[in-house]
Amino acid sequence: MSKQLLVVDDDSLMRRSMSASLTQAGYSVTTAASGEEAITIAKAHRPDLILLDIGLPGMDGLDTLRSFRQVVSGVPVIFVTARRRELDEVVGLELGADDYITKPFDFDVLLAHVKAVLRRSAPAIATPAPVLEVVDVADLHIDPAEHIVRIGERTVELSPKEFDLLLFMAQNVNRVLSMEDLLAQVWGVDWIGESQTLYVHVRWLREKIEADPGHPQRLLTVRGVGYKLVV
Repeated sequence: MSKQLLVVDDDSLMRRSMSASLTQAGYSVTTAASGEEAITIAKAHRPDLILLDIGLPGMDGLDTLRSFRQVVSGVPVIFVTARRRELDEVVGLELGADDYITKPFDFDVLLAHVKAVLRRSAPAIATPAPVLEVVDVADLHIDPAEHIVRIGERTVELSPKEFDLLLFMAQNVNRVLSMEDLLAQVWGVDWIGESQTLYVHVRWLREKIEADPGHPQRLLTVRGVGYKLVV
């Protein structure tokens, strides 16, 4: 049975083009011109994947995503947008979007994103849960099982991706980690989005763990290579 996709875009030409191309690729496609219409459709016919434009009239893509999560939680979402502002893209991912692609794009690129997100969201074969060990780096304490980070006696509130990024770097303290390694580990080996996502998460992480985020002493940039967490 073909996967059910919901394309949400206020541009009628874009909706028709995406629908025709994805249908030709073997997907079953429904379209919506607004966030409100998309939510109604998603309630009635739960899709396998939603392709969601940020710049919708009225209820924009970010608000639509928040509403989606209340009625169709667990459905993967790809933002399709012409807006390059990094905050919208990354906040969308933190709200629960799984990927994003910026207009204009080649259909082959869109199809690659769709396939990758559907593959990542497929039910995994049950395996024993890994043992989650506490990591201590100087005064930085990370407890994966409890999802707690402390610096000294201060508890640090992190988003899931910030937590995963910090944990991986702490597990490899004093090692230079390439951007490719960090994206693959934290966002998954199927991640085909832009590296801007990593840059913004590093900046946000520094704002929470550095005494002076403008002059970091813990999370350092290794120019041209990646980042490292140091003691």
